Amino acid sequence: MFIAMNRFRVLLDATEDFEALWLNRESQLKQSPGFVEFHMLRGPKRDDHQLYSSHTTWADYASFEAWTKSDAFRKAHGGARSSKPLYLGPPDFEGFEVIQTIGRDD
Repeated sequence: MFIAMNRFRVLLDATEDFEALWLNRESQLKQSPGFVEFHMLRGPKRDDHQLYSSHTTWADYASFEAWTKSDAFRKAHGGARSSKPLYLGPPDFEGFEVIQTIGRDD
């Protein structure tokens, strides 16, 4: 399994616009081979930004990599624009290979 995360530092006066952008965009993930699940997380508020993180789980790294090179990826990210600044810098990407999973029934 592979987990892809992007951390977004969103300007404090842009949190509503940021959330609306994500909640109203057309996701292409469900049609992507190897996609497991997606979460958009709202984290701690800082003096100059609100932290958010997108968290996408994939069957494996190859599935994630194929998604990033797909037309569906370009289509999904092409609409991620706003008429006003939203971010305090670009998002920070972090990718993780899962080495252990413990479920409720394990």
